[in-house]
Amino acid sequence: MSNSHYNNYQQQQQQAQHSSSNGDEYQHQHQQMVHHPQRYMNGHGMKTVAVPDMCLFCFEVLDCELNNIDGPGVPMFSNDAYPLFVTWKIGRDKRLRGCIGTFSAMELHNGLREYALTSAFKDSRFAPISREELPRLTVSVSILQNFEEAQGHLDWQLGVHGIRIEFLTERGCKRTATYLPQVATEQGWDQLQTIDSLLRKGGYRAAITQEMRKSIKLTRYRSQEIQMQYKEYREHLERRGVQFGKVQC
Repeated sequence: MSNSHYNNYQQQQQQAQHSSSNGDEYQHQHQQMVHHPQRYMNGHGMKTVAVPDMCLFCFEVLDCELNNIDGPGVPMFSNDAYPLFVTWKIGRDKRLRGCIGTFSAMELHNGLREYALTSAFKDSRFAPISREELPRLTVSVSILQNFEEAQGHLDWQLGVHGIRIEFLTERGCKRTATYLPQVATEQGWDQLQTIDSLLRKGGYRAAITQEMRKSIKLTRYRSQEIQMQYKEYREHLERRGVQFGKVQC
């Protein structure tokens, strides 16, 4: 990854953080965006959980909300409880448009319904998604599993693990931040670049030293990700004979 690309991304992260009027407000917003429980739930192992119907359901929820019509009924996929994230991207280059989730295990039906809308409308880095944007969206559902406390800030694998860090800011405030497994590889980062970017995302402003990196408490996890484009969503609806959704392509 070029230094200019890396620096541009860092500037975007800092600009998103600076949208808050002060550090306390940012911390409150960050805690709203990603809810952290006292302990992690990982008893389900790595059985296959993420299925395309989850993406279809998230699109249906957003479509109904944007068109002010009743939401979809009870979906057919599993309603077991897992930590989860919903990510919206837009355009052919799949620019991030919203990504919020929870590390608390939630029943999938309510969890995906809630975070499909929360990530679309309440990610403080972006304006709420509009009806006009719907046909250009791609949704990703990530089901998180196998949480493990790492032995150090480099005790994880690129493209395999998501990471959550806990650290103290230069003012002694405890902060947390996370990247899903695909973020580092999508950005072309190595492990140190990923850690440094995550520190900035979490609100660390001082110079990042090796001592600072070693002080991080890092939890690694795995994720099952499934994604769907709007075009695929519409094709599913047509096969089912569903007529709602008044978005003009």
